[in-house]
Amino acid sequence: MITGLLGVAGVLVLIEAIYMYVCHETFAFGKGNMMAWVHQHLVDHLEWDGEGTLLDIGCGAAALTVRCAKAFPNSQITAMDYWGVEWNYAKEQCEKNARLERVENRITFQKGDAAKLEFEDGTFDAAVSNFVFHEVRTAKDKRKVVKEALRVVKKGGVFSFQDMFSQKALYGDMEEFVRELKAEGISDIHYIGNLEKKLDFIPGFVTMPWMISGMGIIYGRK
Repeated sequence: MITGLLGVAGVLVLIEAIYMYVCHETFAFGKGNMMAWVHQHLVDHLEWDGEGTLLDIGCGAAALTVRCAKAFPNSQITAMDYWGVEWNYAKEQCEKNARLERVENRITFQKGDAAKLEFEDGTFDAAVSNFVFHEVRTAKDKRKVVKEALRVVKKGGVFSFQDMFSQKALYGDMEEFVRELKAEGISDIHYIGNLEKKLDFIPGFVTMPWMISGMGIIYGRK
């Protein structure tokens, strides 16, 4: 009996390991490239001429930062992240990646907390963020992280944020939140929820609750 249970447990562990490996390869740049398509979806919803300054909130290893630098060659970009030992990337890695892509002269990297950005109100012409807000541990209310990101965008500036916006446990009623942001002065804002069910490049097997279930985007003009 015990041997049989151990055998079943071993098979389940193996299945999980295979599943996680396949998901990793699907997301990975230069392999399945799904995250590259996710980044492009975000950039496609940033209605900006690229003249001025852009903030990438939670830049990670700078993949989205570099994509923005190439998409908007006249822009100056500030990219920030909390980084830390629990992540497999750091500021030095970001700087190296920017040099490799020959965009280092237009990007500044700095450490920071997305819940309390060290910038004045209305500093940037544009802001982006991808799958970051729900990870911000210094803010229990993730809506406040969104508002903090919008705070540093200039009036008339643009934004495009992707996160688990359709997960009610994180953001509540998003339609209500959008109305709230409009009432607080955001002139043009759009929300598209459950993107994992709408984007052709996202395979069904990565849409489990522990992966990217509830993906959404909010974008517009302040």
